[in-house]
Formats: sequence, C-alpha cells, structure tokens
Amino acid sequence: MTDRADDPGADLLPEGLEDRLPQSTAAAERIERAVLAVLDAHGYDRVRPPLIEFEKSIVRRMAGVRSRHLFRFVDPKSLRMLALRSDITPQIGRIAANGLAGRPRPLRLCYAGQVARMIGDMLNPRRESLQLGAELVGSDSVAAAAEIVELAIAALEAAGAGDVSVDFTLPDLVDTLAAQGAGLSPVQVLAVRRELDAKDAGALVAAGGEAFVPLLYASGPFEQAIGRLAAIDRGGVLASRIQGLRQIAARVAGRARLTLDPSERHGFEYQSWFGFTLYAGGVRTALGRGGTYLIRGSEEAATGFSLYPEEWVEAVKAAEPRRAALFLPLGHEPAAAARLRAEGWRTVAALSKVDEPQALGCSHMLEGQEATPL
Repeated sequence: MTDRADDPGADLLPEGLEDRLPQSTAAAERIERAVLAVLDAHGYDRVRPPLIEFEKSIVRRMAGVRSRHLFRFVDPKSLRMLALRSDITPQIGRIAANGLAGRPRPLRLCYAGQVARMIGDMLNPRRESLQLGAELVGSDSVAAAAEIVELAIAALEAAGAGDVSVDFTLPDLVDTLAAQGAGLSPVQVLAVRRELDAKDAGALVAAGGEAFVPLLYASGPFEQAIGRLAAIDRGGVLASRIQGLRQIAARVAGRARLTLDPSERHGFEYQSWFGFTLYAGGVRTALGRGGTYLIRGSEEAATGFSLYPEEWVEAVKAAEPRRAALFLPLGHEPAAAARLRAEGWRTVAALSKVDEPQALGCSHMLEGQEATPL
C-alpha cells in the first residue's frame, strides 16, 4: 500500500462520510438556525454536550439496539473506554439528571450537533448526521406530548418544509394489551411484536397473536384509524391512550397531515406510550421522530423529538440562494467597507487586478462610499 501524494486513493473518505460543500453548508446552517430560533422562542434553552463521553456513561442511558452504533476507543489519559455519540438525546437526559437536577420542572432544553454511527444501512448509508431537537423533561402528560408535536411542526415550517405529515404510534401497545389478559407468554409477546413489525397477518396468527390481527388494519388517516382502534378496544384497555391521541391531534389539526399506525415500533425502541414520525414533501425518508420516554438512570419522564435533516438538505441545496456579495476593488476605502459590513453586506476584497467580481460571486461593487449593482 502506498502513501505517495499522487495516489488517487489518498484523499478518499471512509464509506458513509462526505464533505459538505458551500451550497449544502448554507442550506444546513439556514435550517439549523430556523429550527433553533423556533425552539428558543418557545422557551427551550440550548445545551451543548460533548462529542465524546465515557462509554459506560452513555451506554447506560441508551437502548441496547442503539448502543451498537457507537464508535469506541480507549482514552489515553484515563485508559477508560470512550464512545463517540450516535444520539444526543441520552446526553440531554444526563444533563437533566445531573447538572440541571435542581432546576424546576418541567425543564425545556434544545440542542444541535453532529452524531456518528459505526455503520450505515441500506436505506441510510450515511454515518455522520446533523441532529436537532428538543426535550421537555419532568412531564408525562398529554399536554406535554401535544406541545412537542406542535413544536416539531412549527420548527419544520420555519425552516421551509412543506406538506408536513405526522404519523402517530403507540410503542407499548403489545405490552399493554398483553398485561390485560391477552394470555401471551413472554416468548409469544416477543413473537407478536416481531410479526406486527413485519405486518404479516399469517405469521401473527401462527405466533399466537390472532387477537392482534385487527391492529394491522387500524392504520391510515388519523380519524378513520383512531375509530377502528377504538372499535377494537372493546374492553377499554386503550381508552386513555386513544383519548390522548385525539387531544394531541386536535391541538395540531390543520397544521399537518395526520396518520396513525398504532403497532409501528421501528425507531421507537425506548419510547413509552406515545411516539410520532415526521415527514415532509420532497424528502423520501423520515425527517425525525419523537415521543414519550423515561430517562434511564433517573427514571424521570420526558417527551421530545429529534430531527435528522440531511436528506432535506440534499433536496433543497440546489435552490439555496447565495448571499449577495460586495466586491471591494484594489485601493478601496476600508472605512466604507467596514460600514457596509456593519449594515449586513458580505464583502469580497480584490487581491490583484485580474480578480473578476462576477467570477467571485459578487452582485455589487464598492464605488467610493456606496455599493453599486454590477
């Protein structure tokens, strides 16, 4: 293997990683600023946890399936195992349980940062992503869940997303029904979950989950699906959840297209009674997920959402407008340039006589004291 400078493979990046070029960077930063501005306006204080933590600390706050995504390496200082975060949400739980343990509840926090995972998958090969989100700590109420859903929609709208849709789910549905006399053994519960995830009615019956088959058909547009779910719940086991879903839907009615898939569990490994997935027009994959959960370690209730806008950035980057720039010719007056920058202009200074304003992306030129269109 060669390390020569002219080796064509010397500058390759690892699979699933890429450079973010100016147009893409501009789109990502605009989206991040817009989302954080909405969260701040609703009283969510931003925190910034570190990129790396002790593995033991971060794993104890993560569901097992997600901890498999962590990059791990040894800290040369402490000789303890470190991990590169693959999800910021557990870090917010740590902050809430420790540094902000004495703050009044409900506690509203938000964040933005990069996360990395060890391997990608067929649907999403990317191994480094931007994660944005908000967590409402100390409340497990319907009002808290409704606030988070409404906030997620508002954040997407502010960042320019259109045709927003929200798909609701009940992550603990099988456990709830099984605990109320469904007659399933722990092994059967696992099998029923698996076949519901696969949407396989035949395998569901074979696994002993015949009573759960109607759940496969209680999905679709929210009003129809919630009616079908209520009809299935003859014993009233799900009455409080159904009422909660209806209250949340009423809070955001008209803001987004609402659907329900009560048995969907993919991506909701640690959520409790409520979860939701966010979509937007022009983006193939889900933009984010959220729901209710317990912070591991402190067992404090929380509700939150996370956005992963990478596919959205790719969809809009080509149309991202470039900021107008002011060309500063050789010999320009520095005080005039400084004044215009203070007014919001972006300036590009000539370094030689051959510099061309248009080639450098400029729309105006400084002539004397003023910006003149080219």
